[in-house]
Amino acid sequence: MTTDPREAGPKPPYPGDQQQPRPGLSSKMTPAPDHGETSYVGKGLLIGRVALITGGDSGIGRAVAIAYAREGADIAISYLDAEQSDAEETRHWVEKAGRRALLVPGDLRSESHCRVIVERTVAELGGLDILVNNAAAQTVNESLDDVTSEDLEGAFRANVFAMYYLAQAAVPHMKPGSAIVNSTSQQAKIADKTMLIYAATKGAIASLTIGLSNLLAPKGIRVNCVAPGPIWTPIQPIVKSPEQLETLGSDTALGRAGQPAELAPAYVLLASREGSYMSGALIPVTGGTPML
Repeated sequence: MTTDPREAGPKPPYPGDQQQPRPGLSSKMTPAPDHGETSYVGKGLLIGRVALITGGDSGIGRAVAIAYAREGADIAISYLDAEQSDAEETRHWVEKAGRRALLVPGDLRSESHCRVIVERTVAELGGLDILVNNAAAQTVNESLDDVTSEDLEGAFRANVFAMYYLAQAAVPHMKPGSAIVNSTSQQAKIADKTMLIYAATKGAIASLTIGLSNLLAPKGIRVNCVAPGPIWTPIQPIVKSPEQLETLGSDTALGRAGQPAELAPAYVLLASREGSYMSGALIPVTGGTPML
């Protein structure tokens, strides 16, 4: 395996003509995303823990599920019904690591479903130690008129409201030493003009992370977030044009899109004892793009 970060994953140009309808599947992407299936090696950092990962069927969520399982955790995976085939693939890798996998399909925009996910995790896996709020909807625009009220409300429900509902349901089950890890984005600071609503939700997540950290620190629960840059996941062929997809990540310092597997170590750090003095932090994993 190369140690040169410029060569650690496929480089542009990528095949551009591979658009997908929402919600998108990893199995239809070329090249196939690297979730750490053959590379991630666990160190026993999460033995005996239970983790709930939203959007755990594919992309960053699958990479985190694989890493957490190899670190010793049992995994509950939240995903949309249409993503069942990807979720089954993630379950395969979790179980291959010798851990239990619970699949919980449904729409996180529903407050009641958020509570069901937590209840099932606790009931069927015996507790909840780590909540990874990773699932997200991305809306793109060329002008102000391109985003409907339904788009606006749906994005905030999926990306922000769900995080609040899940934390609200999960915290009563969490003991000191538990952790919440949220997925924000470099868009929280950069706010590309074509991602007005998505960037706004990610900025809200960054602020929510700090607020929850301050609120939950007295309970011994740490709350942090990871800010990915352009990562090779199913969200890309959903929202990007062929031209944009071909050059994804070419404007980063490292000159390529990141792979989901390159995010997993940050999520492990924030969930494990290795990050015991980290709370309220934002870790950029952006290929060198600064977040100031």
